[in-house]
Amino acid sequence: MLSRLALTDFRNHAALLLTPGPGFVLLTGENGAGKTNVLEAVSLLAPGRGLRRAPLADMARQGGPGGFGVAAMLGGEDVELATGALATAPDRRLTRIQGAAATANALTEWITVLWLTPAMDRLFVEPAGERRRFLDRLTLALTPAHGQHAARYEAAMRARNRLLAEEGRPDPAWLAALEAQMAEHGEKIEVARRNTVNLLADALAEQPEGPFARAGLLLEGWQGGADRLLDDLRAGRARDAAAGRALVGPHRSDLVVTHLGKRQLAALSSTGEQKALLLGIVLAHAELVAARVGRPPVLLLDEVAAHLDPRRRAALFERLAGRGQVWMTGTEPALFEAIGAEATRIALGGG
Repeated sequence: MLSRLALTDFRNHAALLLTPGPGFVLLTGENGAGKTNVLEAVSLLAPGRGLRRAPLADMARQGGPGGFGVAAMLGGEDVELATGALATAPDRRLTRIQGAAATANALTEWITVLWLTPAMDRLFVEPAGERRRFLDRLTLALTPAHGQHAARYEAAMRARNRLLAEEGRPDPAWLAALEAQMAEHGEKIEVARRNTVNLLADALAEQPEGPFARAGLLLEGWQGGADRLLDDLRAGRARDAAAGRALVGPHRSDLVVTHLGKRQLAALSSTGEQKALLLGIVLAHAELVAARVGRPPVLLLDEVAAHLDPRRRAALFERLAGRGQVWMTGTEPALFEAIGAEATRIALGGG
């Protein structure tokens, strides 16, 4: 959990210092007060581009000196995590742990951050790439090395695409080396994703019917070991050159989600059912992370309570109680009346 959070020139916050307690951290305020901005700052304490997936330069406060900073103290650990960007290099992310320079992936050794935002409500009807990104975030929480394998796979694939696009015959040795990298890291990606899907599917299947629809999960698309991927890439060079991209590999996989109660694809379910399915997945995953990693994740739920009926809202609060630090946003304090007095309640103004 975070015991201290300091923002400097981040979004609409010139300077903001919060000292949240354990359990629920409730952020309320009018639209534009910067509630989601606070959640985004917390999400940057994990590898990746945060819950908005925005460019770093967009996170610096408009009218500010340029650059921004996010610093947090882990309660009980006395470990300080910090990330941000300098005005002189607004597109380069810097990360520090206990004051020492570190990679963003190193943050996973200390904290796990998971989130659910309104923008994710259309996950089941969006292109497959959105579901892959969602699955990769879930996987990273259970397998911290997943991010490194994904980054190296993507880098090798981009280099291979450029090489195949060159006029003349590509350097066969360089092409073979890139394909070997894709095969090595692609196998690790596929294994980690499939392990996450299997663990999460089992956890969801064991849960009783309740206010949140139970989801069935299946990883669809390419599968196989490094040798098979290497063979597929070699055999598909001409086809990939014509297409301008690699047509086989884990970058083509898709997460298929079904509504177990109705035995239908999530994409065919109602908007409310899709949100319930997504919320059920995120909650089950948070519980899985706590059990497997040994510490509860910091959970960020943006505007979730406003879209739930009173029964499901009460059920959500009951399920989250005592399961680690949960940051929630809402325009009205009344949305959180069912939560006890032990919560940290923060009213935000206009930055």
